[in-house]
Amino acid sequence: MSAPTSSDRAAVRTDGPPIAPYGWFQAVWTVLAGLVVMGVVAALGLWAAGGTHIPENGFPRAVMAVVVVAVGGSVRLAGDAGPLAGSRAGLTVMPLSVTLAGALVIAAGFLRPLRHRAVAGASELAGWAARIAVLWLPALIGMALAARQTFPVPLGGGAIGDIGQLFGIAPRIGYTTDLPQTVVFGLLWLAGVLLIALLVSPGVPLPDRLRHRQESVRPAAYAVVALLLAYVALGVVIALVVAATRGHPAQTLAVILLGLPNLVWPLFTIGLGATWHGRVDGPLGLPAPHLLDEVLRTPDVSTLNLRTLAAHDGRVWWLVVVNAVLVLAAAWLTAARSPAGTRAWWHAARLAGALVAAVLMICLVCRIRAHYGLSLLGVGDLGGGLSGVLMLTPQWWTALGLAALWGLAAGFVAGPAEGRIRRRGGGRGEVPGPVPRRRATAEPDSGSARSPDD
Repeated sequence: MSAPTSSDRAAVRTDGPPIAPYGWFQAVWTVLAGLVVMGVVAALGLWAAGGTHIPENGFPRAVMAVVVVAVGGSVRLAGDAGPLAGSRAGLTVMPLSVTLAGALVIAAGFLRPLRHRAVAGASELAGWAARIAVLWLPALIGMALAARQTFPVPLGGGAIGDIGQLFGIAPRIGYTTDLPQTVVFGLLWLAGVLLIALLVSPGVPLPDRLRHRQESVRPAAYAVVALLLAYVALGVVIALVVAATRGHPAQTLAVILLGLPNLVWPLFTIGLGATWHGRVDGPLGLPAPHLLDEVLRTPDVSTLNLRTLAAHDGRVWWLVVVNAVLVLAAAWLTAARSPAGTRAWWHAARLAGALVAAVLMICLVCRIRAHYGLSLLGVGDLGGGLSGVLMLTPQWWTALGLAALWGLAAGFVAGPAEGRIRRRGGGRGEVPGPVPRRRATAEPDSGSARSPDD
């Protein structure tokens, strides 16, 4: 008999569940693929937005800064305005298109060796996640150190330029990273991506202690994640149609590649009836349709909801119709992936919980706060495109409460309807879950190990 190879030893062990053949090479590939995809998406988005004209060859560092912010890192505006001038700046925003692209790639790499498994131990999953985290940490540190730059700001002509030249004022602005916050939140972002991937993937087993929970968590989690991705896909289609019919293809491409979820996910909550508050002042505009910019560009903080948007464009009410269709589809998918005989109120409660969690996530990651300004001799802003304010924040409790109501209503409607169709079809509508546990047991000569629970 030939000696077992290293791949055989990786796939089988005799003291517990079989281990999938993965290790450091697969972890390197997962992290590298995620970073490359995020870098490419960020670079193309900045290129479409005109970011290649950043002074002092700052485009690569700007790409790094976008990726750092996309994974939860902290990038703040910085600079030196000189002894007679002052600067103020702040930035809180996540480019969610870049975030989503990286999350999908890293989640796929994490789940790939776990698919079609019958069992998986907690220590095994923790070890696989730890390999990815160990490689993710130096990547975070490297990007945070690279994403730092300042460049000069021209004061222009006229009196302001003459005063600046007289006093030798040469302001510089730019951005820098907060390394500790970037490391902490970047690791939390990775943990969240891996956890959500485990929760929503039907073909990946959970540890024994959590396996009895998967039937109550996974169907609703899977359905709501599918709903959010469907909203992004619908936004891409609409954006491409607008670019083809109304022009501005570069600007539209920049929105798609940098911040499309920042636009469509708040609109999803608004379609549920939620309210957001925001303001735009100065040249720092929203990457959004003219309608939103029109509503938000006011002297004071504006209210953003169905009523205020419909006052400018009655087609906004179609958001309610789109939400009704997609939420009912999510409720149907939840019921279809749940065990036969599950009561309607369980479908409703699980979908409501998943929808509340999704809206909470949207409220957290879609907030925007940005302001910048430059003053001379302590008097006001210099103007001339050197000051601006952008703010968008949700009204939390109404958004979460309305998400719960929508989830409950859709669950009560779709659950019984799907059950009736399943009974008529003789159960053929059931969607298979993880591979049955009996596949972990094989004949003695196959080299497979028997699960300790069998």
